[in-house]
Amino acid sequence: MSADAATAEVPADDAVAAPSAARALAASLLGPVLDAFVGLGDWTLFSLRATSGVFTKHMKRSEFLRACVEIGVGSFGVVGITGVFIGMVLAVQAYNQFHTIGLDTSLGAVIHMSIIRELGPVLAAVMLAGRVGTAMAAQLATMRVTEQIDALACLGVDPVKFLVAPRFLACVVMIPLLTVVADALGIVGSTFIALKVFQIDGFHYWRHTANFVTLWDLFVGLFKSVVFGGVLSLICCHRGVNSRAGAEGVGRAATEGFVLSFVAVLVIDFVLGLLFNTLGNVFFPVVTSRIA
Repeated sequence: MSADAATAEVPADDAVAAPSAARALAASLLGPVLDAFVGLGDWTLFSLRATSGVFTKHMKRSEFLRACVEIGVGSFGVVGITGVFIGMVLAVQAYNQFHTIGLDTSLGAVIHMSIIRELGPVLAAVMLAGRVGTAMAAQLATMRVTEQIDALACLGVDPVKFLVAPRFLACVVMIPLLTVVADALGIVGSTFIALKVFQIDGFHYWRHTANFVTLWDLFVGLFKSVVFGGVLSLICCHRGVNSRAGAEGVGRAATEGFVLSFVAVLVIDFVLGLLFNTLGNVFFPVVTSRIA
């Protein structure tokens, strides 16, 4: 082969290598995105399968009641403490700004609306994701590792409907009740600081609250809590059922369940906030204008 021929082959090799490098780069960039869509699709099918189990014979009342006790009674303390101190912290942080512009008595309306619409549902969901969600993920992951889930399938029982449906329903039922506890204790904590520590006039404090905080705000907060409870329970159970083998897989399932639930709660809260603000402007323009 002549030197000219060898020289002519080099651009051809470069021309072949360039598309290969581009494909490799595209695969490295699109791979995580495609994996995320595959995971979302798998979780969606899992969620449909689990929620359908609520209406079938796989749903056991005893398992549902046990989950309710574990979720509701076991989380009452941590949710209550969180609500009280969040209310007190909001009052302490907001008082100076409101006092400077002479709006001390409006402090209650702002704090109570923030607690009822946003902080109560979000904090209750986050606390439950950390306490209950990780526990559910670890329990189901341990059952996966020890082949108990496979044993249920061999007995003709749908493990997703049998194990996940009661936990899902218990979260949907109990988290709104825990949100009410967080709201009430948050209002108590903020009111104590505002009236007893900062000596704000109680009559005008509660009058502003009654004028600006409505049943619509309570409905928004409770609806958010229902959605949060259902989503975080399905995410954590999905991570547990699809756990990898070994102790590391159980730990990873619990960690992923909490992290994904936390992110999902924040994203859903943003979307629902936009939705309910729009609906409030349409159906309750008078209340919206007074709040503004």
